[in-house]
Amino acid sequence: MSPTVEGPTHVSAPVQAAYSYCEAVTGSQARNFAYGIRLLPTDKRQAMSALYAFSRRVDDIGDGTLAPEAKFARLEETRALLGRILAEEVDEDDTDPVAVALTHAARRFPIPLGGLDELIDGVLMDVRGETYETWDDLKTYCRCVAGAIGRLSLGVFGTVNGPGLAAADAARGGEYADTLGLALQLTNILRDVREDAGNGRTYLPAEDLAKFGCSDGFHSDRMPAGADFAGLVHHEVRRARALFAEGYRLLPMLDRRSGACVAAMAGIYRRLLDRIEREPEAVLRGRVSLPPHEKAYVAVRGLSGLDARTVSRQNTRRRA
Repeated sequence: MSPTVEGPTHVSAPVQAAYSYCEAVTGSQARNFAYGIRLLPTDKRQAMSALYAFSRRVDDIGDGTLAPEAKFARLEETRALLGRILAEEVDEDDTDPVAVALTHAARRFPIPLGGLDELIDGVLMDVRGETYETWDDLKTYCRCVAGAIGRLSLGVFGTVNGPGLAAADAARGGEYADTLGLALQLTNILRDVREDAGNGRTYLPAEDLAKFGCSDGFHSDRMPAGADFAGLVHHEVRRARALFAEGYRLLPMLDRRSGACVAAMAGIYRRLLDRIEREPEAVLRGRVSLPPHEKAYVAVRGLSGLDARTVSRQNTRRRA
């Protein structure tokens, strides 16, 4: 089992205030993420909120209205702050609550904070306006902005030896977490094609766009004659489903509440993917989302352990 601090630990008033700030940021700006982490025990929920708040700061720089040169400078300042956190140079009375909370979380759990360096690298790709010719090119970006978050999260969750879990699978936990992050990111990209186009960004691989006649982009709720937008979406949905199938092999490695958290967050995105597959053109009209009752169902399903048991049975049959 991965090492974590066992049992309740004392949290000072400044650190508790820092965690409360991070949880407020998470609750107000990340509804799907916040929905999942509420299933965690307090210490893990606080650590995940600290990770989210730092990641959100990085994303907000990339998505903000500053000139590119100013964004580059801000991102490097944030990288320098991460260096201070890694060196444990942030005191409890520091004026930056996110830094205080993340420093404490990294002492509680074996979080590979270098993943946040990768996130900054990925956002720098956005600021430079990079586009992606192939899926392998896009996968590099997705590993930075989402796969790294999966690996960071696994540092908080830890792993356990579950039934039907082979030693070879257990050793690949970080890889599965990374792959699940890619699945979520590709779903995000499909959901946000119109919004991203409005911001001058195109993420889907250029070779896929050309194959389906969609190289002109997504600046309208209607595609030009001859464009097979539905075909493009279904192609990317199949890719995302394969990533989900691989990434879900992480679930049997997690304790019940961590598994419920992951199953809830991933389940919400899988259902978004279902909706996008059924009605591809909906993403050209606006953001596709799930109603609260569907999210509640996904959370209950995660808490039941149904997804983890299903994956365990599949793994057992695969090895038979």
